[in-house]
Amino acid sequence: MQKTTILFALLALLAACTPLPPTDLSQASLIPYPVAVTTGGERFALQAQTTIYAPPALEALGTYLVETLTAATRQPFALEVGSPDPAGKGIHLALDANQPELGAEGYQLTIAEKRIDLVASQPAGIFRGSQTLRQLVPLVSRDSSNRYWDIPTGTITDYPHYAYRGAMLDVSRHFFGVPDVKRFIDLIAAFKINFLHLHLADDQGWRIEIKSWPQLTTIGGRTAVGGGPGGFYTQDDYRELVRYAQARFVTIVPEIDMPGHTNAALASYPELNCNGIAPPLYTGTEVGFSTLCTDQEITYQFIDDVVRELAALTPGPYLHIGGDESHVTDLEDYIPFINRVQEIVHTHGKQMIGWDEVAHASLSKSSVVQYWAQAENALRGTSQGAKVILSPAHKVYLDMQYDSTTHLGLHWAAYIEVDSAYNWSPETLVPGLNEDDILGLESPLWTETVTTMADIEYLVFPRLLGHAELGWSPVAVRNWAQYRVRLGAHAPRLEAMGINFYRSKRVDWAR
Repeated sequence: MQKTTILFALLALLAACTPLPPTDLSQASLIPYPVAVTTGGERFALQAQTTIYAPPALEALGTYLVETLTAATRQPFALEVGSPDPAGKGIHLALDANQPELGAEGYQLTIAEKRIDLVASQPAGIFRGSQTLRQLVPLVSRDSSNRYWDIPTGTITDYPHYAYRGAMLDVSRHFFGVPDVKRFIDLIAAFKINFLHLHLADDQGWRIEIKSWPQLTTIGGRTAVGGGPGGFYTQDDYRELVRYAQARFVTIVPEIDMPGHTNAALASYPELNCNGIAPPLYTGTEVGFSTLCTDQEITYQFIDDVVRELAALTPGPYLHIGGDESHVTDLEDYIPFINRVQEIVHTHGKQMIGWDEVAHASLSKSSVVQYWAQAENALRGTSQGAKVILSPAHKVYLDMQYDSTTHLGLHWAAYIEVDSAYNWSPETLVPGLNEDDILGLESPLWTETVTTMADIEYLVFPRLLGHAELGWSPVAVRNWAQYRVRLGAHAPRLEAMGINFYRSKRVDWAR
């Protein structure tokens, strides 16, 4: 892990907040809230002499925890690999295959007066548990010499409700470079988000190098909404983002939108357009006017090449083909197009995700419908055996304004205040949609009005924290009245992470 990328709690000692009662673990302001918490009534004193112990298989995660705790406390911590403390003290990381109930991402965190044990079935669980432990470290020490940070004792048993908990970043309308995307990965991983959906191609810009079709970036990648300079990721850039995300147990899902939202591609290669004429590059924000030529074989050669190169760069299981708002593509052309693209995706070893319009096609059971607008499309998909990702625009679109007074964002779907973003049930949102049909949730950020990292943070935080809880925590612990208290107490942590978050008046923020 690169120390320069560890952003958590860099300003911790400057935060003016009152620590939670040090002996009641159940009162900790954890987000997302765990499955089960029992309190021990005592405290573990974290100090510079505390050593982290890890087996060789968890050395990288041990290093990550050392760097995280050092950033939070500005005290040095040591890592011992392969030899647990014979006296039983310190923080111990361990894998235990005999706890299958924890699943791939679950963990058990046991905190005693002299020792902390973080146990999981798989390394991802150790990472998720480390985020919980990070939130348990107070922002101020209990002594003036800054030597002791009290962590309440007890046991946390935790695992996710949904397997897929995603955030989407649109880098097509406005381009964001590798450092910004890395910061975004760090911030979402801190709240147990495990998928990053990158919207890589749209009318306004093509953002990923495709070696067999180089003009996609040299022409299609050179502008953005409003006529900005654009930009794109080389394949090496993309590999670095994939590597960085994997180290934080985040899976990247690349999206190439089609057959609509394709003006950047058409401007780069006119043979993809039915009239053979390259349209001008587009810098506006209207949608639905572009389409690939669905009855020409060159179109499918193009798609096969793009999917082949992108699949080879992407170790995750999914490739997103868009499919939304293709208003000028007749349905009788759209359906066979999606069917054929689905087969191309399968040929290259990936599962297809598409926005909910793709449910009009004949879907494989391995494909996924991302519901954003039409609930009947979600049901149309599950009737074919496909799973559903919930992204209802009126609840989780992060580009929507909080209210009419907030300066960033749009409001065509809704104004989404912090309570509205949290106060809904994925399990009952769509009548007739069974919980078993739901793969998970994803919160998209479209960037028509977003030009800086500060803009991203303002629209994403704190709403994404509520979505993270809806995706991770069990139904029984989701409660707005209780969540808003935990969220308010989180303000100093968000400040310590340097996040430009929106201070909703519906939350009493700690200072």
